[in-house]
Amino acid sequence: MTTLRRRSLLAALTLTLAAAAGCAPSTDDGASSSPSTGTDPQHSLTIGLTYVPNVQFAPFYLAEQQGYFDEAGVDVTLRHHGESEDLFGALAEGTEQVVVAGGDEIMVARDAGVPVRSIATLYESYPVALIVPADSDVATPADLAGRTVGVPGPFGETWYGLLAMLEQAGLTEDDVQIEHIGFTQQSALAEGHVDAVMGYQNNDVPQFAATGLDVRAVPLGEVPLVGIGLGTTDELTQTEPEALRAVIGAVGRALADIAADPRAGVDAAIEAIPGTVDAEQEAIMTATMESTVPLYGTTGPGWGVHRGPWQEMSTFLDSVGLTSSPVPPQEAYTDAFAEDQ
Repeated sequence: MTTLRRRSLLAALTLTLAAAAGCAPSTDDGASSSPSTGTDPQHSLTIGLTYVPNVQFAPFYLAEQQGYFDEAGVDVTLRHHGESEDLFGALAEGTEQVVVAGGDEIMVARDAGVPVRSIATLYESYPVALIVPADSDVATPADLAGRTVGVPGPFGETWYGLLAMLEQAGLTEDDVQIEHIGFTQQSALAEGHVDAVMGYQNNDVPQFAATGLDVRAVPLGEVPLVGIGLGTTDELTQTEPEALRAVIGAVGRALADIAADPRAGVDAAIEAIPGTVDAEQEAIMTATMESTVPLYGTTGPGWGVHRGPWQEMSTFLDSVGLTSSPVPPQEAYTDAFAEDQ
């Protein structure tokens, strides 16, 4: 099982690595020794936000709308990925310079040869949870023994979270029935095809509740995983240090705004999302935003510094075969651009 998982991951990243081998570095004026503080941007970066517009990306929308990126001296384009697009493909190709991704996803990709590293932690708490019907007798992960759990597939944070949760609960994959259900967690749970699903406590739970599906989130426990952050390439940490520092500073300002008033994040998302947001959608966005703010942890000075269990995560990912060997944490992240915010 371990070897199959690793082969699957390497196959999925083949195109990304091929693109990375042929991409050229950015030639923006990133060698400046002092940060840009005027309103005329000195650098241009594209930030990949993955998939469809969502209130979870509110800090980036707000930073753009309030001119925080411009004031920091960086011209930012926000780009949402296509549904079937590889998470790190555009970064490797040079189409994006920064991508929003989990620390665990970054570490796994780095082991597979993608020269990516985290430059800031956005979520200090891991966002994945086990989601069960409100009347389920599953109260802890250990109660999953002999039950069926749905997960989109053997990839990404829901998969890593499942494996870490099982280990923490003293279970193995053989102790539960795992169903790969794609992104149909809501219907699979509502129709009783599975006893539980893996999802995001800040996003999926409000979505499910809005449809009348009464659910609750079961915490995974103290899993050795690091959640969402900002990733970039090794090369860009050398060629665009001031631009990366500017992005972190601008996003940090927006985070502080949203932590003080989550409504600011909702309003920013409503402005950024195409079409009309109706009252029901707005209510879901509000619930998601209020559930997301606690995940940020530290805001203000020092936000983004990597405080999570990176060493423990390296050991865990190797132990379950998601990496070929333990990835040194100092290769998977840097605090060079966050520690002085």
